[in-house]
Amino acid sequence: MSTPTKIVLDCDPGHDDAVALLLAHADPRIDLLAVTTIGGNQTLEKVTRNTLGILTLIGCTDVPVAAGCTRPLVREMRVAADIHGESGLDGVDLPEPTITLDPRHAVDVIIETVMAHGPGEVTLVPTGPLTNIALAARREPAIIERVREVVLMGGGVHVGNATPVAEFNILVDPEAADIVFGAGWPVVMVGLDVTHEALATPQVAARVAQIDSVAGRFVGQLIEAFGENYRQVQGFDAPPVHDPCALAYVIDNSIVGTRRAPLTVELRGEHTTGMTVADLRGPEPADCPTSVGVSLDVDKFWDLVVGALEELAPGAQPGASPG
Repeated sequence: MSTPTKIVLDCDPGHDDAVALLLAHADPRIDLLAVTTIGGNQTLEKVTRNTLGILTLIGCTDVPVAAGCTRPLVREMRVAADIHGESGLDGVDLPEPTITLDPRHAVDVIIETVMAHGPGEVTLVPTGPLTNIALAARREPAIIERVREVVLMGGGVHVGNATPVAEFNILVDPEAADIVFGAGWPVVMVGLDVTHEALATPQVAARVAQIDSVAGRFVGQLIEAFGENYRQVQGFDAPPVHDPCALAYVIDNSIVGTRRAPLTVELRGEHTTGMTVADLRGPEPADCPTSVGVSLDVDKFWDLVVGALEELAPGAQPGASPG
């Protein structure tokens, strides 16, 4: 078996972030070095509490967890209570956390973790607004050449969700996204063009319901609560589970089809702020450090998620090599 990919997961749970945390813990191809939190789907305090509760629930108690930025670099904070509720995880039951929050700031944890490993060893996986990642790159530019790649959930080539053209994570802090996209390190943007294919259909919910475990019941609750909000707010028959798609790419990059493309963020448009603009004209530029997701192998994706849930079922050993 190949060496697991070392990652720092920067997240804002959030129903779909919860599944990303589960994948990062359970899949043996991931070595989860640290979890950092960012205000996004809800306030920093709420998403950090959710993170500690999720990790307690799935038995991931030996990974540093650090809280990050409470607000974007220059803009006012906005949250996604319409999708994720007032708690950020409405509709699910979480235990009281048994994990102590790391006293360091998330930006320091990101920098220190990257610098403690060799060049090309650590992948950053942000699934919320990019404020922590941007500040880490600005505070310690040496990490830019040291990071293996930044695989983020955010943006979209052809579609938005927070506005007609802007995805929520990017819209919350477009200046941070502009810094991350332009830093020169390898970036893979797993956006809505991919994640809107990752639908938790009734067939998927039925597979999850067959897993008789704490984690299985938890994800079943997630799908039900998340699905109802998506039906009411955005008209989806089944909810798209965005954030695990970025983890899926890290675990098995054949799950997400990508192409190299110059990538920028609109910062000043009256109607287009937060839009991610991918230049898809002509052949792929070989020396371009940014790539965008363009397709998803839906069956392989859900097999990965369900497999992770089965790893966490009673009697299974998380991180064991799948049979």
